[in-house]
Amino acid sequence: MTEPLSREEIARYSRHLLLPEVTMEGQLRLKAGSVLVVGAGGLGSPAALYLAAAGVGTIGLADFDAVDASNLQRQILYDASSVGKPKLEAARERLTALNPHVEVVLFPERLARENARRVFDGFDVVLDGTDNFATRYLTNDACYLLGKPNVYGSIYRFEGQVSVFSRGAGPCYRCLFPSPPEPGMVPSCAEGGVLGVLPGVVGSLQATEALKLLLGIGRSLAGRLLLYDALALTFREIALARDPACPLCGDTPTITDLVDYDALCGAGGVLLPPGAEMTPEAVQAWRARGEPFQLLDVREPQEAAIASIAGSVLVPLGALPGRLHEVERTRPVVVYCRSGARSARAVELLRKAGLERTYNLAGGILAWARDVDPGVTP
Repeated sequence: MTEPLSREEIARYSRHLLLPEVTMEGQLRLKAGSVLVVGAGGLGSPAALYLAAAGVGTIGLADFDAVDASNLQRQILYDASSVGKPKLEAARERLTALNPHVEVVLFPERLARENARRVFDGFDVVLDGTDNFATRYLTNDACYLLGKPNVYGSIYRFEGQVSVFSRGAGPCYRCLFPSPPEPGMVPSCAEGGVLGVLPGVVGSLQATEALKLLLGIGRSLAGRLLLYDALALTFREIALARDPACPLCGDTPTITDLVDYDALCGAGGVLLPPGAEMTPEAVQAWRARGEPFQLLDVREPQEAAIASIAGSVLVPLGALPGRLHEVERTRPVVVYCRSGARSARAVELLRKAGLERTYNLAGGILAWARDVDPGVTP
């Protein structure tokens, strides 16, 4: 049984207590409630802060990353002193400083088929703040199979999406996106960029939906997809319907347990033949010996403007099919991108076009900066 609010808590939540939809009864529901935030990044930061401020009794955080300087532009859980720390350690410090009455439970592990049920167990609501398709499908399926509402959000550049997927109250994520895109076809925020304030808007909307679910008030976004365009400053709504053929929530489901999500979403990317990749050290050895080869950068111009490997030629992946004439045919070609995924697709394309001496720079410019030239800061 939930303990009554202390005098300090009554003062803290006084503006909630004045709302007829909340009152003392609703605030006690929040205190007894629990929300798991999957991903303590751009979306998880504002969501967790507002959930803690609102007095949600137990907040779970699942993440296994460390704070990077590039996070600070949008991940407001952290500050400059957090760089290099595990995200969850820094997040707990911030949340308990904001509201010492909230319990913060940490899951410093990569969410996977093997641990999802254990991590999700005991939480009333799951808030999806993930940034990759494998974890997004895993979160959807685990929530559906466990009967937990999934507050979904996603962001990219200047646009965001929010919805609620809840068994018995509308479609699931698979009804909206039956299958993930081909690896490398949808750039991540790290590759395509994101307006720093955008996750603040979307994450706050997710927190709003989570609070409504705990309180049992209002109309949730179940069955609706909210689209936000920051450039036009517009909101649009799309009605969602359950797909009778959905393999998870359809009339004849074929997914009755969690599956291999890395395989589903092609986490391994393009499978190149043996010998089609080179390590940064091997490429640097070629340069040191004066071996003739072309270094091809298939990132976007705005990425190359931040950092690039000296001597490379820029041809973005999307433009590559129409600019094959710019790729050397008389000497080897080493292709790179940020982390190696887009460049692997480029190598596949070039080899099919007859350029057999084309190689992928394993790990991309991130690996180059780590293993060869720390002066490059992608």
